[in-house]
Amino acid sequence: MNRPSLDLSEAVDYHYDQFPPSGMDANKLIMPIASASAALARYDQMLKGMHNSEILLAPLRNQEAVVSSRMEGTVSTLDEVLRYEADQEDNEDIASGNYRNEAVEVFLYSRALSAAQRAVEQGAPLSSFLIKSAHKVLLGFGRGAQLSPGEFKNEQNYLADRTRRKVLFVPMRPEQLNDGMERLFAFVQSDEWQILIKTALAHLEFEALHPFKDGNGRIGRMLITLMLWKFGAISAPHFYISSYFEDRRDEYIDRMREVSKSGAWTEWTVFFLEALEAQAQKNLATAERIRDLYEELKKEFPQLLSSQWATAALDFLFSRPVFRNNVFTSRSGIPETTAHRFTRILVDNELIRTLEPAAGRRPALYSFEPLLQIVRD
Repeated sequence: MNRPSLDLSEAVDYHYDQFPPSGMDANKLIMPIASASAALARYDQMLKGMHNSEILLAPLRNQEAVVSSRMEGTVSTLDEVLRYEADQEDNEDIASGNYRNEAVEVFLYSRALSAAQRAVEQGAPLSSFLIKSAHKVLLGFGRGAQLSPGEFKNEQNYLADRTRRKVLFVPMRPEQLNDGMERLFAFVQSDEWQILIKTALAHLEFEALHPFKDGNGRIGRMLITLMLWKFGAISAPHFYISSYFEDRRDEYIDRMREVSKSGAWTEWTVFFLEALEAQAQKNLATAERIRDLYEELKKEFPQLLSSQWATAALDFLFSRPVFRNNVFTSRSGIPETTAHRFTRILVDNELIRTLEPAAGRRPALYSFEPLLQIVRD
């Protein structure tokens, strides 16, 4: 909403009638495409070789939720979000007096991404309907609940600097937004563009349209993962790029503004491809450490636990690195008495740490530190 106190003197307006771009410098894109594609292929080879990437890499989705939300000013920690997630297992009430709203909002990002991934897996196209559905989950609680969850904006919005007083960018006008969104998703569905370039341009265009009152950055970065997976650049939906953009936040914003200001589509795309390459390398290193930990413990757990349920216990810990003991005993598939014995053994061997001891009817809360130490890095 326009306010007299806003400084529009350096604001850049949306690039009307210039998307998709009619001309880009192919020579400048050849090497970045090759490097990014090779890095993604190495990462994807790791995904394909994993025992169960959905289980092993689940904590990375939570970490992406933390970083992507932090870029928009919602500050929480991985541990706080995982604690909240653990308490949600048997509780449908999103609000909780024991947790800050920021933790709940970050949790909802992870839930929105998971819901979008399930929809795509079931055949849903990438569309306005899909992102509206994800947005409705994302802003389902806290500050976002007052900002039209699941609905496109009906008033002009702005991107301002960190002081919230100097406007950096004026997105597309709301009366033209539906046409803009149709153009964007027609582009997303077209097969005329190389997938990495298409993802780069679609992400930028989504951010420039800025279709929602709030949550655009988080949904826009979510779109990157969904596009890379939907169109075959990666075989599983586990590619998270927010940490690269957070480390270069000012450049990230400046590159996008420069597209609307001077038509710097090629330069933006090169920056995006470099981000993909660097993040693929980082994701690969993290995934390798997670895989190696799993393989190491897969050999250790049967000896330690002396049970046929050892692998089930290990898979549970990787899927829920912070958990209440009642959830372990009820949802791991392990007989209850055996699960209780496992808990004692794992605590004694310092593989899980007691975050909260059992108190009255409240079960103990544990963390699987070997995995969390990798994901926190």
